[in-house]
Amino acid sequence: MTTEGTLVGERYRLDQPIGRGRTGIVWLTYDTRLHRTVAAKRCYLPPGLEGERAERARETALRQGRDAIRVVHPCAIAVFDALRDGDDVWLVMEYVPSRSMADFLAEHGELTPEQAAFLGVQLGSALAAAHAVGLPHRGVEPGNVLLADDGGVKITDIGIDGGPLDPAYQAPEVAKGAQATAAADAFSLGATLFRAVEGMPPFGPDGTGEPVPPRRSGPLTGALLKLLRDDPMLRPTMTDTVTSLKAITQGQQAAIVPPTAPAMPTVPVLPATRVRPHAPPPAPTRTGPDVRRWVLTAVAVLVAVLVGIAVAELFF
Repeated sequence: MTTEGTLVGERYRLDQPIGRGRTGIVWLTYDTRLHRTVAAKRCYLPPGLEGERAERARETALRQGRDAIRVVHPCAIAVFDALRDGDDVWLVMEYVPSRSMADFLAEHGELTPEQAAFLGVQLGSALAAAHAVGLPHRGVEPGNVLLADDGGVKITDIGIDGGPLDPAYQAPEVAKGAQATAAADAFSLGATLFRAVEGMPPFGPDGTGEPVPPRRSGPLTGALLKLLRDDPMLRPTMTDTVTSLKAITQGQQAAIVPPTAPAMPTVPVLPATRVRPHAPPPAPTRTGPDVRRWVLTAVAVLVAVLVGIAVAELFF
């Protein structure tokens, strides 16, 4: 049993538990070689495995951890090390004081469409970086989105098999047994943002219910519906999604996703008409002579006449 003070890999000292994810307990850890605080957790291994099957599972977990080291992005929890310690595989990661999005929503309620779009930009950018090195996340859901104490957003467990996923956020093809891909990540991101703004997953808690009609997503609706398409070939890429969500955060009512994701036959969201509530009246039109100019001319002539008369009286 792992306890406080345990030294993992003769290097990482487990100080205290700081959270629990799908894979188990996350520990606040001290790296005795580099003298820094990190986070560590034991990788999930399917229960009941023995012998060669158990060894293959450990090798898979170790490979996934080392693959995750290649993902470098400000909005992704950095993985520093993946190592064997006896029969266990451990991940050593960046430590960020934070709370999960799932906990935050449970306490504070839904986000606005603009807030959810901003969150989607951060998460989508990190996922795009992972996809660029050929690594799908495999399990985007509110529980592995971290809202940092300093206001930042981080996604964790990229490419890591953390055990059973929440079915409410699984792409339909993954639920049927297909391998997770970048397109599956797109669906899971859409479901996560839908939950953030609508208060419930798009197809109910088990992911198989009737579609939940969007009521609060406003300008975010179109982008969400594209991400949640059944056909993975018709979902936008993560890069296209980031472009779409950035447009929403800039106040545009309908963002355009490039041709990689053709529009669905849905009712379009029309842009709001910009009204100037206190517009100044139109400038007057000049339709007659310039009266002021004529008055000034007349005054000048009169002054000249009076001066002439005064000079004449002095000399004559």
